[in-house]
Amino acid sequence: MLEIHDLSKSFHHHLVLDHLNLKIQTGQLVYIHGINGSGKSTLFKLICDILKPDSGTIQISSDIHIGALIENPGFLENETLAFNLKFLASLNHNHDPQKIEQLCQLFQLDYQSRIKLKNYSLGMRQKAGIIQAIMEDQNLILLDEPTRGLDAESIQTFCQTINEFNAQGKTIVIAAHDYLKEIHYTHIYHLENGQFKQDEMD
Repeated sequence: MLEIHDLSKSFHHHLVLDHLNLKIQTGQLVYIHGINGSGKSTLFKLICDILKPDSGTIQISSDIHIGALIENPGFLENETLAFNLKFLASLNHNHDPQKIEQLCQLFQLDYQSRIKLKNYSLGMRQKAGIIQAIMEDQNLILLDEPTRGLDAESIQTFCQTINEFNAQGKTIVIAAHDYLKEIHYTHIYHLENGQFKQDEMD
């Protein structure tokens, strides 16, 4: 599904990813952890073609539809939640209003609210970011610090949703500081000094 070979990326002569190798198979649920600046967000941006590598390759199967939440989610700040989600889904001609509204209800967001995104709290914005990453039946989901700003109930909802999506065969990669034991990870990697070290599973 996703194969990264000999991937390197630097910023201002600082090497962030150093000949990184990783292979992710369909249906895996992967957790990546590492200190701030270790390259987690950079890796996701490279996979999504937001950044270009200095060297190395990223091979993604042709049938892959990526959904991603990377760093702080960006929205049309003067528009509502419904407008933003509809706009994002329409870019891929994959707008399913019923499914989107169900996800909003699941994460306790009011889909019909007239409140503009600029007035959303950090947690509300994070929920909207999670929803846009999973609302189009994406089969490769990349989530960067997805529980930032979420309350305990929302974190529980997030964990249940991730496990259910993975049980449906979706491949999910989560990069975060917090290890959520409720999520049924299949692989755990530590990103350090630009390379991966695979952790032992409990």
